[in-house]
Amino acid sequence: MATVMAEKTMSLDGFIADPSGGVAELFDWYSNGNVETPAPGGGMTFRTSEASARHLRELVVNTAAVVTGRRLFDLTDGWGGSHPIGVPVFVVTHHVPEDWVAAHPHAPFTFVTTGVEHAVAQARAVAGDLSVGVGGADIVRQCLNAGLVDEIVVNLVPVLLGSGIRFFDHLADTPIELAATRVIEGRRVTHLYFRVVRQG
Repeated sequence: MATVMAEKTMSLDGFIADPSGGVAELFDWYSNGNVETPAPGGGMTFRTSEASARHLRELVVNTAAVVTGRRLFDLTDGWGGSHPIGVPVFVVTHHVPEDWVAAHPHAPFTFVTTGVEHAVAQARAVAGDLSVGVGGADIVRQCLNAGLVDEIVVNLVPVLLGSGIRFFDHLADTPIELAATRVIEGRRVTHLYFRVVRQG
C-alpha cells in the first residue's frame, strides 16, 4: 500500500507562508545552489545544493500521486494542467471547476467532492507501492486528523516569519508521536524526515 507523505517548507517558527500566502523567504533554497534538478512535469528547474538535489530527486522518484486542496489548486491555476512532478493529482473540493476541466481535457486531475478520505484512497490506488504526496496546509490538517499520514517531511528554513499560515494547526487527535528517520543538511535548509508512530 502506498505511503502518505506530508512535505512542506517551513520557517523555524512553524509557518509555511506569510499572512498573504507569500513564500519568498522560504523558497530561496530552491535556487541557491548550482546543481540542477528539472521538474519532470516541465516548466521549472531547481538549482540547489547537492544535498537538497538528492532530497528532491528521491521525492520525485518515490511520489506517484498528489492530493491537494482547492485553494492551492486555484493559487497555481492547476499548474497549467501538469503538476511539477508530473503525476496524477486529486483535488479535494466542494465544486468541480468545469471551465478549467473543459480547458484542460487531458490533464491528469481528478476532482473529489466526497472528502479527503476518498481522495487519499483514490491516490493510493494509483500510487501502488510508492508514495502519495499531500499538499496544502488545510489538506495536511485534515489528513492528520483522519489518521491518514504515514510520514512527514519538513524542509526547515532558518527564518522567523512571526505570523502567517502554520503547517500544523488545529490538530484534533493529539499528541501525534513521530520518529525521526533521516536528516539531510542543505544550503540554508535542513530536510527532516519523520514517521508517524502513534496518534491520539
